[in-house]
Amino acid sequence: MKKAYWIARSRIIDPVAYGEYARLAGEAGAKLFGEARILARGGDFRTIEGPVAFERHVLIEFPTFDAALGFHASPEYRKAASIRIGAGINELVIVEGIDDGK
Repeated sequence: MKKAYWIARSRIIDPVAYGEYARLAGEAGAKLFGEARILARGGDFRTIEGPVAFERHVLIEFPTFDAALGFHASPEYRKAASIRIGAGINELVIVEGIDDGK
């Protein structure tokens, strides 16, 4: 079964509101992630090619594409996401991984 990856990038405009989003999203994740794993969240980065449009990056591995979509659609995450709107400029992509042969 192919895993899926949640790739989120943000430019934070309102750090207080974004902090509240992060807190609520983290609570939703703790409740709903199941087998998902946060692989990267914030931290140092360097843009090697392309415009520098974002300052925060998050990478989460989900067991399946449907699990990643389900988390995004969950009421718990939607509550958090409603706070994020206006707190920053955000890009979120969910991408299916390659078949690892298992």
